[in-house]
Amino acid sequence: MQIGVLGATGPAGRGIAARLASLGYEVLAGSRALERSESAVLALQEKWGNKVKTLFPVDNDSAANCEMVIVATNWEAAVDTTILYSSALAGRTVIAMANGLEKVGQEFRPVIPPEGSLSAAIQAAAPEAKVVAAFQHIPASTFAALDKKMEGDVVVCGDDDDARNVVLDLVASMPDLRGFDAGSLVNAVGIETFAADLLSINLRHKGKGTLRFLGLEGYLPEANR
Repeated sequence: MQIGVLGATGPAGRGIAARLASLGYEVLAGSRALERSESAVLALQEKWGNKVKTLFPVDNDSAANCEMVIVATNWEAAVDTTILYSSALAGRTVIAMANGLEKVGQEFRPVIPPEGSLSAAIQAAAPEAKVVAAFQHIPASTFAALDKKMEGDVVVCGDDDDARNVVLDLVASMPDLRGFDAGSLVNAVGIETFAADLLSINLRHKGKGTLRFLGLEGYLPEANR
């Protein structure tokens, strides 16, 4: 599956693009300026070599035309970027992975748009896309550290059942991550706002805690078909 990443020059975009390429996916790393994408991909290739051999630099226009598209810009730019490519994203599975957050003193606080969540705002910006919320609790640095295994559980929400399952399949293909089906996109508000709690805990306790569900088995593609 070819995966496009909008905003692949930022921390989250670089991290998830590199991680997916390391798993063998063909990843088109998009940027508003092709030169920035070329620079970012070259840096990743110099660091990781053949681990990212399926990562290619493109502009955002090309990335938006992939079978699956990840909106990986910072949260402030996510909706505006989606609006720009709304037509191209029609009918495609679009992953929303950002959280609206602001840092106030020694804590993070959620920023909730009128639509109820940033993921819902992205869906409103591209109404014909199949938006799925995922990866909100996986730090960019975790994705980017290809020499280390990832840990954590990924909560996945989306209104289109097929698109949600495609994203759950993607999570299941990533070693040491487990995916959990949390239903429709309206539930993304819980994913995004909890990110503020998780980051605040990590900040105050000086750690790198992640989300983990006990007493549950993660999504298995074979069991859900």
